[in-house]
This record gives sequence, C-alpha cells and structure tokens, in this order.
Amino acid sequence: MKQNGLEPNNFTFPFLAKACAKLSNLKLSQTIHTDVVKSPFQYDIFVQTAILDMYVKCNRLGDAYNLFERIARKDTASCNVMLMGFVQSGFLYKVLCLVHDMRFAGIQPDTITVMGLIQASLTTKNLDLVKSIHAFGIQIGIECDVFVANTWISAYSKCNDLGSAKAVFDRIDMGMRTVVSWNSMIAGYSNSDKFVDVLNVYRQMLSDGYRPDISTILSILSSCNQPNKLFQGMLIHCHGIQLGCDSDIYVINDLISMYSKCGDIPSARFLFDGRRDRTCVSWTAMISGYAENGNMNEALELFHFMEAAGEKPDLVTVLSLVSGCGHTGTLELGKWIHNYALSIGLRDNVVVCNALIDMYAKCGDLNNARELFYALPVRTVVSWTSIISACALNGQSKEALDLFCLMLETGMKPNHLTFLAILQACTHAGLLEEGMEFFNMMTQDYYMIPGVDHYSCMVNLLGRKRKLKEAVDLVKNMPMKPDAGIWGALLSACRIHSNLEFGEYAFSRLLESEPEVAVPYVEMANIYASERRWDEVATLRKVMKSNKVKKLPGQSFVHVNGKPHVFTVEDRGHPEALLIYAIIGSLDLQSKDNYYFLWSTCND
Repeated sequence: MKQNGLEPNNFTFPFLAKACAKLSNLKLSQTIHTDVVKSPFQYDIFVQTAILDMYVKCNRLGDAYNLFERIARKDTASCNVMLMGFVQSGFLYKVLCLVHDMRFAGIQPDTITVMGLIQASLTTKNLDLVKSIHAFGIQIGIECDVFVANTWISAYSKCNDLGSAKAVFDRIDMGMRTVVSWNSMIAGYSNSDKFVDVLNVYRQMLSDGYRPDISTILSILSSCNQPNKLFQGMLIHCHGIQLGCDSDIYVINDLISMYSKCGDIPSARFLFDGRRDRTCVSWTAMISGYAENGNMNEALELFHFMEAAGEKPDLVTVLSLVSGCGHTGTLELGKWIHNYALSIGLRDNVVVCNALIDMYAKCGDLNNARELFYALPVRTVVSWTSIISACALNGQSKEALDLFCLMLETGMKPNHLTFLAILQACTHAGLLEEGMEFFNMMTQDYYMIPGVDHYSCMVNLLGRKRKLKEAVDLVKNMPMKPDAGIWGALLSACRIHSNLEFGEYAFSRLLESEPEVAVPYVEMANIYASERRWDEVATLRKVMKSNKVKKLPGQSFVHVNGKPHVFTVEDRGHPEALLIYAIIGSLDLQSKDNYYFLWSTCND
C-alpha cells in the first residue's frame, strides 16, 4: 500500500492494530504505533483505542496504561479496553478505581463494563461484591441484557448462591433465554453436586425446545461421577450420541472419567481404545480411572504405553498415580513415582510434594513424609495440613498438635481441612479437652462454620469418652442436617458402651438415610446381644432379610513384588492357599508355644 504511494488513514490503522493483536507480535505492534504517531491520526479516539487494545492483547499492560493516560478525551470504549486489561491481569482494585473514575468523569458504563466488573470480582468469590455489581447493573439499566444475565448466573453459582442464580435465570424472558443461559444454570448446579436439579433443568431445557450443545453435555457428565449415577450417565451418553457430540474429544475424555468414577472401567477403556486422536487428558483420565479403582498394575502399564506413544505425562498424570498409591498402600510403587517426579523436574513443585506427603502417610511411611515436609522450600496451608493429617493417621497425635501450634506461630492461617486433621488427631488419642478447644477456636477465632466432618469427629470423640448425652445434644444442635457418618459414629459409640437408648435413636435415623447398608444392623444387633435381648436380634435379622441387606465379607490386601493379593474372610481360593495357611498354622503353634513358655517361666 505504501509502496504505491497510498497512506493509511483512521480506518486502516484500527485494522492493522487488530491484526497485530491477534498475532501478539510486539515488534510489529510497536512499528504500527510508530507509524500512527507520525500520522495525523495519533489523537483520533478510534485509532488510540485500537492501539490500546493491541498493547493489552500483547500483554504489555504498562505500555497500554501509559497510552491510556495520554488520551485526552476518553470514552466508554477506551475505558473498557483498559478495564479488560486490568481484569485479565487480576488487578481488581485498579478495575474498581477505573470504574470510579469513569463515573466521576461522566463516562457512561455499558454492558462490557459490568461484565468486566463481574469477571474481576470472581477472583475473590466475594458474594457481597457480586451483589453490589448486580445492583449497579440494574441502576444503569442493563438488567434486561441476556448476556449480562448469563454472566450473573455464572457469578452467583461460583459464589455458591444458587438461589440468586436461579432468581436471575427465572427473570429472563422465555423468548430471550439462550443455550448459554441454560448451560450456566446447569453448570452451577453441577459444580455444587445438585444432581437432581441438573436433570430437572436439563429436562426443562429440552421441553422448551432448546438444543443442547457440547457444553451442556460436559456439565451434566461432570455431575455423574458416583457409582449410583452410572445409569443416568449412560443415558446422557446416549443423548450425546443423538446430538452428534460423541466424536468430540472433550466429550470422550469426560465420558472416560465418568465411567471410571462410576466403577465401569471396561466401558471407559472401550471409549479410550476407540480413539486415535488421544490427548494427554485422555491418557490421564484412563490412568486416573485405573488408579482410583485400585488397579495400579493396569495404571502403571498404561502409563508406560503413554510414554511409548510419545505423549508426555503432565502434572495431573503424576498426581493421579501418587493418589492411587496412597489409596492402595503400594509403597514401593509410590517411591518409584516419587523418583520419576524428581527426574522430570518436579522436585520443588509444592503440589506434588504435598501429594507425596499424603501418599507416604497413607502407606504408613511417616519418616519419608516428615523428610519431604521439612525439605520444602515453601510450605503452604496444604503442606501443613498434609503433615498434620499424616501424624494423626499414624498415631502420632502429640506431634500433630505440636505441628499445628508451630503452624500458627509461623502466621499461617489454618483452613477447614487443617481443623479436620487436628480434630482427627484428638479423636485418635481421645483428647476431649483439646478437641473442644480446637473446635471452638475454629468458630470463635477464625469465624469458620464447621462442616459435617468436623461434627462427626466431635461426636466420635465425645462417644469415646462416654459423653453420649453431650454427643446427642451436639447432633441435635447442628446447623445442618446430620448425615449417615454422624449417626454411624454415635451408634458405634453406643455399641462400645452398650447404651441401648441412644443406640436405638441413632439406628432409627440411619434406617431413614441408608436402609440398605448392613453395618448399622450389625452394630444394633451387637447392642441388643450385649443386653441379652435375643428376640430383637432375631427381628433385626428378619428385617435385613426382607430388605435384602447383605453384609459383605471383610477383605485385606497385600502387595508382593508389585502384585496385589486379595484375601477375603472364609475364602481359601488363593492359588497358594495351602502353603499360606500351613505357614499361618505353624506361626500360630509357635506363638502358643512361646506363650506357654513365658507363662511357665513367670509361674516358676
């Protein structure tokens, strides 16, 4: 253009700036800016705004702000460009200051301004701030804009205020709702594990004639992540096929994850094997599925296939394997993965180190857990929580309490999980006074609302110390509905101390929530048996039979040379059963001989 003697004008420069922004090419952007300064259009507001946007897209926020400050007559568009730059960099305070300056200068905010404000506020998940921005949006007259409404639905959902999200959704006129509106509502319920609400909104979406898209299917699949949701997950899979979403790799990855979490590993592997365009996420989802279901041999084998296929494992892949080792107690494999993490440069990655501390603790290797913790260059609240939990899990309650106090001395603020770990330590050691102190500290000093798990610890702790009436009173005064874990802890304490009255009370509540689970029946039968009430024991057995409740036999696992061996009560189907039980019998006889020897020695 310039070679032909033509000069760019105020329409040409914005297009050039937009092209540079898409390329994120700083050198080219600076060249264009130089040409603008030499042209008669350097003070043209449209050109200035385009150059401003170009610098923002090139991640040169400082240059953008210097240019913004030199714009003599700022308008809504230029302010919005600068505002979105601050939003993308996470500068909430600067966003709020800019909006204040806009109002002071008489510049009218618009839809983009409000959407930028909402996006910036989500970094803090501050519900009061979101409500204030919502009120501001209504004040300037953009409450009817469906795009802003969709953003508000998402914002309220992320702040766990689904009531307000639903209220915004309901105020959108039926004819104005978009697929994004429905997706925002479904995603909100899905992220809060409101599975029934997810399905209800989805049914209403279909009933109102809206066609779901890939985002809809992904949100619903993410809520089908429990074994009892397998059937619904399969139905959504079928619907995804009808909609033509089954070829999308993101949907396939979520389906692999869904089937794995529901325990249907064969279906997950079928989907995985059927793809040739596997991504790192695909491999990780399948490896994680095996690990979560205790199939560590298959997980490791697939991990090696992943490397052989040229796909580099990422942080999530390593974390999946580490987590699987913790769940299955495969210490030797855990050590191998630890060495692998070191070999790929994750030595100082605090997330991996925290996961390894947790894994070593669950495998009973507290020394390695300690060594990792004390070698950390930077300790987060998760690091402290992991080592406190490790000590509690391995019976070192005093050390757990000392570490908690040391954590507070360093100025680190505990979170809900930290308090749960320290309460578990108190429960294991039977430290009632200390447990009450930490429970009160949580509410009074740190203004945290205890969750069901915290109450479960306290009920367990009170029960261990024969404070059954206090435990019942605590349960009755809980601000939320007690779950099966709470009633189970109370019933277990009643069995230990043979308390029939409170035992029947806890048992009746468990029947309401989990009538198909065998453990409460067994616990209650033991309480009746301790009181020699055999008629009630027989009645319970009849109820179990009529409800088709079966007590699953106990199992134990042991890993030998990297291979898991499962032993079930009254099952001698192991290939080496004859040899194993012969050795056990020999050890039993030897222990009896030693006992008789010690007994006779003491009596002599």
